[in-house]
Amino acid sequence: MSFNHYIAPSFKERHMGVVLDNAGEINKVYTAVFPDLDILDKLLASGETDLLLFAHHAMGYDPTVSGLPFYNIPEEYLQKLKEQRISFYVLHNPLDKNGEFSTSVNLARSLGLAITGEFCEYDGMKVGVLGKTGLKSIYELVERVKQTVGHDVRLLVNGNDEIREGRVAVAAGGGNLGFVVEEISGLEINTYITGCTKEAPGFAPVAEFHRIIRENRINVIGATHYSTEKFACIAMTGYFRQIGVPAAFLEGRYCLEDL
Repeated sequence: MSFNHYIAPSFKERHMGVVLDNAGEINKVYTAVFPDLDILDKLLASGETDLLLFAHHAMGYDPTVSGLPFYNIPEEYLQKLKEQRISFYVLHNPLDKNGEFSTSVNLARSLGLAITGEFCEYDGMKVGVLGKTGLKSIYELVERVKQTVGHDVRLLVNGNDEIREGRVAVAAGGGNLGFVVEEISGLEINTYITGCTKEAPGFAPVAEFHRIIRENRINVIGATHYSTEKFACIAMTGYFRQIGVPAAFLEGRYCLEDL
């Protein structure tokens, strides 16, 4: 993130934690997946001061643009956040790590899956979960996912539509990478739920993802980066309330371009 005179020194070193240290005391926390401009507009338009924005990602997200889908918060917004005493805290990898408030765990719970294990080691931690469902068909599961996230999803059919032994693998966010589904294929699981599923010409890990799911006949449901990660940020409002701080989730926007 540029405009470094606004950014907390610790964030420049760790790329985690306090990004903007604008409030000496926090009266309320708002949680969000991405600090998109519409999220920041909501905060600024509220007129509230002495707030904390807690987000999973440090940058805004727009997959409609060419290249990387992430963008910096514009300098004029950083100035307004400072003037309105709104601090900003980011918890990326630690929120992905499987646990009570994590991304994949809360997505699986929201889908009604019974969590039976974990998989997908990333940055020294497990970020994917294995679950069981009573649903028999991938098409039944698609309907469950659509109802849960509230919008259309993408189904990549590569094999039998029966969910093998009711076993489902879940990795929220950008799980369209080869090493993720390679592990699933070794577990003989044929049903996988993630956020991003779109092809990315010239990017080898995504090409490997699509090769592996085809060759191993793994059916994949994609439900967008935002919608598969939002349940963790919703759960975090409960954490803040537990420690005595009022909190609310700011609904952002899903991008079907992820699919």
